[in-house]
Amino acid sequence: MTGKIYTHSRKIIDRHKHYWSRKDFWRSFILGAVFVTGSLIFNHFASAYVDRSAGAYVKDIILDNIPVVNVDWIINDGVIMFSLFIIGYLVVHPKKVPFFLKSMALFIFIRAIFITLTHLGPAPSRTYMDPDDLLIRLNVGSDMFFSGHTGMPFLLALMFWEDKLARYISLTASCIFGAAVLFGHLHYSIDVFAAFFITYTIFQIAQKFFPEDYRLFHKSA
Repeated sequence: MTGKIYTHSRKIIDRHKHYWSRKDFWRSFILGAVFVTGSLIFNHFASAYVDRSAGAYVKDIILDNIPVVNVDWIINDGVIMFSLFIIGYLVVHPKKVPFFLKSMALFIFIRAIFITLTHLGPAPSRTYMDPDDLLIRLNVGSDMFFSGHTGMPFLLALMFWEDKLARYISLTASCIFGAAVLFGHLHYSIDVFAAFFITYTIFQIAQKFFPEDYRLFHKSA
């Protein structure tokens, strides 16, 4: 057992040495990090604008027929656990980092544009969210369409499709988080269901925009 762990760890270290020693990999990584930073800044201002412009709550066939459930622990702790899994996966597979970063940046940027278009207000009754939680600004607001909690894990499932474990964990997270934001009345039903279709399109765009990173992402060695 110890020998297997050592061999596996050695392979991971060798992968890192191989990729991080390449200048083209560093350039792609830095560009991806810049894209993510820029998209987060853009999203911050978009969210602030949406919060100021939020309109009234509208009827929703699903929300009007389900009670408000406390999903604070799913939305916060679940997101943290899923994020740790993804970080661990990328540590094991460093070649996937550039395409991951650029796809995430594209997702955040496109969603930031979407949320500014229609100013629907949040539900009058919503799940309790701990105001001291570090993720509170990502979970509570008027940035409705489309659901990032649903879309982002689904995007990861599409990226990791060839790896069954990562695919199923990401798909499960997408469904659980999607159900949670509905039961918590944090999103309208259209925000959740449309997220799958929009996210698939974002994935297709990412492949066209970043073909070299996508090829590296799926490289066998």
